[in-house]
Amino acid sequence: MRPATPEEAEGLTRGTKMVLHMKDDQLEYLDEKKAKDIIRKHSEFIQFPIELYVEKTEEKEVTDEDDEMKDEEKKEDEGKIEEEGEDKKKEKKKKKVKEVSHEFEKVNTNKPIWQRKPADITKEEYASFYKSLSNDWEDHLSVKHFTVEGQLEFKAMLFTPKRAP
Repeated sequence: MRPATPEEAEGLTRGTKMVLHMKDDQLEYLDEKKAKDIIRKHSEFIQFPIELYVEKTEEKEVTDEDDEMKDEEKKEDEGKIEEEGEDKKKEKKKKKVKEVSHEFEKVNTNKPIWQRKPADITKEEYASFYKSLSNDWEDHLSVKHFTVEGQLEFKAMLFTPKRAP
């Protein structure tokens, strides 16, 4: 196993760049969908942005002038050139080309649960947060979600478990 060695990241003005080297039997984690699912699952309540370097493919229609030139050369060779009037427009062939681009995509787009309004949060979201935070298999008994403003400002959530530890 290769030890972790910190290096100066190129092209970053702020933040941390992590490059993972995978073992041969763990290549399934290189799948973009699998990586996104893992990041979403384990960073659900983190407010720092996590970006993944992804490959995007777009289809664009492009006029293919090279094919047109080849067609004209074939016609000349076969002696089947037809003279066209100046009024007649040539139809340009359009071809669909796949364009591949690479960019960073923000994966954890959800706002942290404590930063949202209590009225917008469902009981299931509170339960999910409580279970991930406490490792409890049962739902919580009650929750108090509040904001304090004054000399100190903060947002907090207090959970009461169903059973004493």
